[in-house]
Amino acid sequence: MSKQQQILFVSHGGGPMPLMGDPGHQEMVKRLHEIRKQLKKPDAILLISAHWEEQVATVTTGSTPELIYDYYGFPPETYSIKYPAPGHPQLAEKVMQSLQAAGLPVRGDARRGFDHGMFVPLKILFPEADIPVVQLSLVHSLNPDVHLAIGEALQGLEFENLLVLGSGFSFHNMRAFFAPNTRELQARNEAFESWLLETCSSDRLSETERKERFSGWEKAPEARFCHPREEHLLPLHVCYGMAGKAVDKHWSAVVLNKKSGMFYWQV
Repeated sequence: MSKQQQILFVSHGGGPMPLMGDPGHQEMVKRLHEIRKQLKKPDAILLISAHWEEQVATVTTGSTPELIYDYYGFPPETYSIKYPAPGHPQLAEKVMQSLQAAGLPVRGDARRGFDHGMFVPLKILFPEADIPVVQLSLVHSLNPDVHLAIGEALQGLEFENLLVLGSGFSFHNMRAFFAPNTRELQARNEAFESWLLETCSSDRLSETERKERFSGWEKAPEARFCHPREEHLLPLHVCYGMAGKAVDKHWSAVVLNKKSGMFYWQV
């Protein structure tokens, strides 16, 4: 595996709100600007978005994917956001080969565009839109072991100066985002965040133990409160599966009054 790869999981906020100057996303945007200063600019990005699920792992293979405005009820200008990053068919082929070599089913999709899980964080991190991007879907079963295995398969991906970006949210309970921010809700949010940080960063855990925690994430404190449905957590499983070690850096940001985490590895 190339030693010129960066792996980053970000909590990407609510729809296009981070691009709208929303006060509840100011800390998140600030944190992404801080992260950008610490990243080496990649030659390409492989992005796993919480907003794309397929029956099997699926990869965008088009050279000029369009944007998908997969959110509802926002101002008209949010449906004309531009982020004209090109695709990268050669990287897409390498991703598919890596998954196939590991015995995982995979297919390419030449027509699928980039969803807001891609263009919202990337418009903040790399506003020039000059880095080619390939998106990799989640698998609709939402099985944590499947997503760990996808990440492990990507360890065989030979591509110099690649950024693998997991775009999700470490907290994703939509009702709680818009409920009064009581001490009880804060405590439930922070219980899971503490477990997640320990899981990702503790040097007291062996990698077997760390992987077991990711696999059994539902047993974590307040797991199902923080993730009634786990699609926003699973990009982190892919990232960890690929990294196979404790994180090198961690950031926290309060987003929509909820504590959220971001995690980085260099491999």
